Amino acid sequence: MPLNRRKFLKKSAVTGAGVALTGAVAAPVAQAAEVKGGAAKGAGKRPKRYSLTVMGTTDLHGHVFNWDYFKDAEYSDKAGNAQGLARISTLVNQVREEKGRCNTLLLDAGDTIQGTPLTYYYAKVDPITAKGGPVHPMAQAMNAIGYDAVALGNHEFNYGIETLRKFESQCRFPLLGANALDAKTLKPAFPPYFIKKFHVPGAPPVKVAVLGLTNPGIAIWDKAYVQGKLTFPGLEEQAAKWVPKLRSMGADVVVVSAHSGSSGTSSYGDQLPYIENSAALVAQQVPGIDAILVGHAHVEIPELKVTNAKTGKTVVLSEPLCYAERLSLFDFELVFEKGKWEVESVAASLRNTNAVADDPRITKLLSDEHATVVKYVNQVVGTATETLTTVEARYKDAPIIDLITKVQEDVVRAALAGTQYASLPVLAQASPFSRTSEIPAGKVTIRDLSSLYVYDNTLVAKLLTGAQLRAYLEYSAEYFVQTAAGVVVDPEKLTNANNRPDYNYDYVSGLGYEIDVAQVAGSRIKNLTYNGAALDDAQQFVFAVNNYRANGGGAFPHVASATELWSESTEIRTRIAEWVTAKGVLDPKDFASVDWKLTRDGTPVF
Repeated sequence: MPLNRRKFLKKSAVTGAGVALTGAVAAPVAQAAEVKGGAAKGAGKRPKRYSLTVMGTTDLHGHVFNWDYFKDAEYSDKAGNAQGLARISTLVNQVREEKGRCNTLLLDAGDTIQGTPLTYYYAKVDPITAKGGPVHPMAQAMNAIGYDAVALGNHEFNYGIETLRKFESQCRFPLLGANALDAKTLKPAFPPYFIKKFHVPGAPPVKVAVLGLTNPGIAIWDKAYVQGKLTFPGLEEQAAKWVPKLRSMGADVVVVSAHSGSSGTSSYGDQLPYIENSAALVAQQVPGIDAILVGHAHVEIPELKVTNAKTGKTVVLSEPLCYAERLSLFDFELVFEKGKWEVESVAASLRNTNAVADDPRITKLLSDEHATVVKYVNQVVGTATETLTTVEARYKDAPIIDLITKVQEDVVRAALAGTQYASLPVLAQASPFSRTSEIPAGKVTIRDLSSLYVYDNTLVAKLLTGAQLRAYLEYSAEYFVQTAAGVVVDPEKLTNANNRPDYNYDYVSGLGYEIDVAQVAGSRIKNLTYNGAALDDAQQFVFAVNNYRANGGGAFPHVASATELWSESTEIRTRIAEWVTAKGVLDPKDFASVDWKLTRDGTPVF
């Protein structure tokens, strides 16, 4: 059954998007905003001291409500967490009541407009970029809550710069990115910082500067949108440039909002000269920073103290859990000495959204948008002959992942028809993104298929050799923990070696192979075949991959540097829905095959 185009998809041609985006990036360098706060509560009695609270969220990923659009139910997990800006709003109201609204600042560290069907819908189905289009739900919610400034996340760029600029225009707060530079002028393409004055009766105002830093990985992950338009140097070097400027402008307090984790590691290896998760390095290397709101890593850090190597002073870091599950609080105590304000102490803590109810003001504000998206994701697009699930997909070749690779193969094969590459065999990769995705027997909806592919990735065709694919598979197989033959296998302890996430383990369709988990990493791929014969290292293949992997995400070998044959801007998730819609019936015999299995010394593990 064909879907209504407006309800289902608005495709944008790659070339057209590229032309439209050029003007958006070349806008004049935005000047940093400077606004004034209110009078300090009770400050008249103690004019030489001041208490300030900076609140922070990060990696909201489109979560406005405590709702799971994929399950069509209230969100719940084993830990009892709650999600959504409606809950954050209640916490923020409480803190403002406790501390005095005029003594608080509210920040976010990025990844705002991607991550749920709600945000997808207003980027692609009923896009905010359309003439007379809607105001983005995240802009509406964050405006209503009263955010002061938000750092750019890497996922802000997933829908292209035009969508990001439109979102920016709808926000009543600046989107900060001191290291998001215009590729031609090398000047900031977004405001680098934000300054707010807090007035203290009987003393000079306290001047708080917020520096926003985003992730260098954008250059890889959203290469199609940003190449030649924006460049993203390292956080350390840009902080070293801007923090002294902010201090020279009279900043008494410097807070960094960084869309960068604290581990000092990078998922893209040495493909970029800049570190992906460098927040702690910024604290250590750059003098003059008091606190850092950390984002990107999706981990919970109530308080992390880092000593600055040059000054010996303590910098306090905090990362609230993603999806609006936590709110970070930085409580500053300042004292006025020798004619200036000094930060006497900083303490960070977290508040949990599961302790409060939704703010009815936010619920009312976005109830229509929420209802629209619930209706959209519950559209029936086909019928499944049996239940398909990802529960065992990490360690067994699951038909539900074969569905992804089959769709990718078909799309790429059709795209290359009539070209010089049409005769080459097409293989595809896919990862077990979710451990809980299920397509039930019977009616299949958009939300069933969306839960299978939770990212807004698009499809790319690369040219690889048999030898390169062998190396690719060996790297993928590092995901498994080495497990000796004869040892009892616990599936829960078999995967995620060296903390590698599930999305960096790939199936490769069209090849037969065994993964011997008794062997050391790098020597695990056994009996690698194509069409029943040993794989020819020299043979060429078309490899259908998602754009994250194609651009170097996960640091898989060869794929980023391989010749690109074709790419598109339509999401793989949408292609899956189109494929199922066209078939009408989702039957494993049309896509499933057992290509790989885990072994130990030749004996199957399962």
